[in-house]
Amino acid sequence: MDLRKLKTLIDLVSESNVSELEITEAEGKVRIVKSPGAAPGAPAMVYAPAPAAPVPAPAAPVLAAPVTEAAPTATAGHQVKSPMVGTFYRSASPGAKPFVEVGSVIKEGDTICIVEAMKILNEIECDKSGTVTQILIDNGEAVEYGQPLFVIE
Repeated sequence: MDLRKLKTLIDLVSESNVSELEITEAEGKVRIVKSPGAAPGAPAMVYAPAPAAPVPAPAAPVLAAPVTEAAPTATAGHQVKSPMVGTFYRSASPGAKPFVEVGSVIKEGDTICIVEAMKILNEIECDKSGTVTQILIDNGEAVEYGQPLFVIE
């Protein structure tokens, strides 16, 4: 893995609310963990090379009740997704009025939130006109790339 990429990931974890980040690539796996008592800017990093061959599953039958997973709730409408990893903010500054609320009518290109990544505030614009029906993330929460933020109908 590229050293610059590792440095960027370490900086991102140390400056955000994210406590753990794991990336798997062809060369191996990188796991960056920020310990609760660590000084800011000092996350622990574990690097493990990728296994040479996949580990076969055990052949013995398992006698357990089937596990039923809750299906993710499908949201009707268009989802506006996060274009990057960072921290989600609904307004331009603490105490300011949020860019949008549930029920707000918005046009394509309107700023709907901010995602802070590496101390840079990135205004996120809506990619579709409509009415905001759901806000899926709380203010100040960490978001992943591609994570749904809003539902617009």
